[in-house]
Amino acid sequence: MELPSLNALRAFEAAARHSSLTLAGRELHVTQSAVSHQVRNLEEELGVRLFQRLPRSLRLTPAGEALAATAREAFGRIEEAARSIDRRPARLCVSVLPSFGALWLLPRLRRFRAAWPRLDLRIHASREPCDFARDGVDVALRYGRGGWKGLTAEKLLSEQIFPVCSPRLVRSLRKPSDLLRCVLLHDEVRAAAHGGWPEWLRAAGAPPVDARQGIFFTDAHLMLQAAADGQGVALARSALAEGDLAAGRLARPFPQAVPSRYHYFLVHPPAYAARPEVRAFRNFLWAEVGRQARKPRKAIRSKGSSTARALP
Repeated sequence: MELPSLNALRAFEAAARHSSLTLAGRELHVTQSAVSHQVRNLEEELGVRLFQRLPRSLRLTPAGEALAATAREAFGRIEEAARSIDRRPARLCVSVLPSFGALWLLPRLRRFRAAWPRLDLRIHASREPCDFARDGVDVALRYGRGGWKGLTAEKLLSEQIFPVCSPRLVRSLRKPSDLLRCVLLHDEVRAAAHGGWPEWLRAAGAPPVDARQGIFFTDAHLMLQAAADGQGVALARSALAEGDLAAGRLARPFPQAVPSRYHYFLVHPPAYAARPEVRAFRNFLWAEVGRQARKPRKAIRSKGSSTARALP
């Protein structure tokens, strides 16, 4: 038997990974019908069905599962072999959420650059779902619950949610009910990760506050800047607020915190794990997570209060 067409195998592998002809077409920069045609040709050539066609998705048959696993491994090995003889300078493209990139990654990136000065680095700031092939992305840092189909997702960080404000404003906040007099600042995009102000107020035992009032932001970086400028009290995520808290630009008026339902993940296609630059970036991230965990906790003190509040 002759080897099947490589184009047909590539179309099949992409369709199997996405469980979708449409998404496979987007990855390969061809139409859905072109992928479907390639897959049907492969099925005819092999004399076996590889997919069950469902109304809105595809499901691999046992034969399809076996071929998909082998094809994925084979394409990964071919890619690694090609990279091993590529004499161009190594490069790494990291896709990251804008706020997490600005407030957590960038302050630490100089240590990665010092360790890998010859590595060409590209930071791709985006909130959109990452298309690794189309965007030329090697690894992504994403916020969620994990479980992205066809991708390796490794949890890096969990975080807590708590109010922050300007150190000038913190002196006027003695108890959570004082928030009734404040402008509330909201992270509109990520409120689902922690329930927003209503959930924190319940956890703090505070009286109801109209959480619909205030200023709503689609970027957490801007929200924290507004809080530091004294424009209101923000409900912050610990990973994003840590730098401003340590520098004294923000303060915590209350010790209560709630855990986020979402976490930060390092995400990439499984075949990318063996790339030296991906391994290096993963090791760097884990070193930074460990460095953060070893930091001594600071204490802040509100004027007029004898309670020291630990920062996460």
